[in-house]
Amino acid sequence: MIVDNTDGESTPMTILDATSYQLHDLDSIEFPPSLIEIDLTANRLNKLDSRISNLSNLKKLSLRQNLLDDAGVEPISQIIQGRSVHLVLDLAPALRKGQGGAGSLHDLMYVALPGTFELVLRDNQLKNIPDVSIFKSLLVFDVSFNEISSMSGLSKASNTLKELYVSKNEVTKIEEIEHFHELQILELGSNRIRVMENMQNLTNLQELWLGRNRIKSINLCGLKGIQKLSLQSNRLTSMKGLEECTSLEELYLSHNGIAKMEGLSTLINLRVLDVSSNKLAAIEDIEKLTRLEDLWFNDNQLASLDGISEAVSGSREKLTTIYLENNPCAKSSDYLTTLKEIFPNIEQIDSELFA
Repeated sequence: MIVDNTDGESTPMTILDATSYQLHDLDSIEFPPSLIEIDLTANRLNKLDSRISNLSNLKKLSLRQNLLDDAGVEPISQIIQGRSVHLVLDLAPALRKGQGGAGSLHDLMYVALPGTFELVLRDNQLKNIPDVSIFKSLLVFDVSFNEISSMSGLSKASNTLKELYVSKNEVTKIEEIEHFHELQILELGSNRIRVMENMQNLTNLQELWLGRNRIKSINLCGLKGIQKLSLQSNRLTSMKGLEECTSLEELYLSHNGIAKMEGLSTLINLRVLDVSSNKLAAIEDIEKLTRLEDLWFNDNQLASLDGISEAVSGSREKLTTIYLENNPCAKSSDYLTTLKEIFPNIEQIDSELFA
């Protein structure tokens, strides 16, 4: 049950791995004071062992897929400063089935120095953002797959945050993130957001994931450094709003109602463009792009391959993947032959790979 990464008996044990043992308690487990990492993933724990609080070297604690009651995350705000701990609390799908006990973090007091922190509260029954103000150097915060309806409470999170994940919740408004000047990744997919707003201070943002929301128009709030942008499965009817985001390398706009390709000619660093499942009848405004490697244009209304060479002229030699299936043009008898002639370095056309 215990897995030690040391090579000899004289070396203190630093890692304890007790995953997938269906443990109901930790009475049978020893906790050497030298432990740095504890992994208790996929057990049946409903309370925490107070002995863990004595591990002064502990940096990572994983409690994914257990039966800890949701109330157990509330005492996070009461953690006393003094030691650096990498805390992971992924409170399992089993929690949704009502199998959790009455245990909570009240049974265990963690002390935390301002240090490198990753706090994962993914897949719980949280309805509110927990108070994480005690983590003075929080770098990663994940509350995805919960029942959170508001981002209220994030204003208390440390401004050191680099990655924020709030996907698959019920959030309706982007708010309380203005102080995250160091944020690099913002994941808000699968919520109920209608407006892109309050992001103007996120000047270091590199990735913005907003797929599966209810957004009708693109507003990057003046941000120009985003490298990856996803707005898949929204309510977009236009691509306007991307022109100044010249750092974009990957752009995902599939499953919207876009009828015209526009505002793309300035995106000189674009490598991946996904505009599949829209209402597009022509490939436009990308002829000047020279770094495009992947073009996803499937499930649109492109009638013919005539003119496609000119439409993608800047990337003809660079393009390695193109999807055009489920367009009228894909029914042509010389469909594959024509595309291979146009793109000399093509490696994949739709689902067909070429050596």
